[in-house]
Amino acid sequence: MIAKIFLSLTDYSFIRRLIWKPIYETLAKRLKIEDWYFMNYGYMPFEHEPLLELHTQDEINRYPIQLYHYLASRIEMNGLEVLEVGSGRGGGASFIKKYHSSHKMVGMDIAHHAVKLSQESHHSEGLYFVQGNAEKIPFKDESFDVVINVESCHAYGSVPNFLKEAKRVLRKGGYFLCTDMRSPSGMQRLRNNLFQSGMELQEEENISKNVVKAIEHEEPVKQRRIEKYIPKWFQKTFSEFAGVEGSQIHKDLDSGTLVYYRFVIKKNS
Repeated sequence: MIAKIFLSLTDYSFIRRLIWKPIYETLAKRLKIEDWYFMNYGYMPFEHEPLLELHTQDEINRYPIQLYHYLASRIEMNGLEVLEVGSGRGGGASFIKKYHSSHKMVGMDIAHHAVKLSQESHHSEGLYFVQGNAEKIPFKDESFDVVINVESCHAYGSVPNFLKEAKRVLRKGGYFLCTDMRSPSGMQRLRNNLFQSGMELQEEENISKNVVKAIEHEEPVKQRRIEKYIPKWFQKTFSEFAGVEGSQIHKDLDSGTLVYYRFVIKKNS
């Protein structure tokens, strides 16, 4: 119920600005859990999508990694300069740098402690983490070939302002890659924002069932982490936020009360 309440408040920009940053600051500062580098709900690929081969040490995060992989795979990132807005605990940016061979990978997050945790946890040549606001991205015009945003923009005060900034820092012909969830009406508003951004919406796909399957398959990993690291008095609330099997998030995605989409958008030259 906690996570659903938070999502229901995303219609109100003032509340979004007020509540999300402190939540992510606290999670990064207080829960420095070994091998927990992702905060998305995961992804189970379609049958036509090729199987992702992972290094042994990355298998524990297979499902949240797959959400990044099957989004990033929509274009060829080898040698490109990529910005992730809302990089959280840094696992996604680190994965893209390592598996997709981007020339430069920058993870940006508004939460200071999330950036600090990412800097401490992930080390690779060409991989950087910086603090910044999605609605005022601290980079010059046309600085990146790709901007990626994973399960994050529902927390922003103004999605149109964010899209304006994403377009600004993208080079001509560059791509904006995005996944996120909303109520069906909220997703329609997001789609309208994308159409009105001045960029070309090339692909959109409902991946709600893929995310539901990922939640169900990742359940043993989540439960072990919760039992090991989360105080007993907080486990029930945290389980709802984490989206375990049987949580309201899981039920709503399964029923269609919430929908989860994948988008590929291009800045035309």
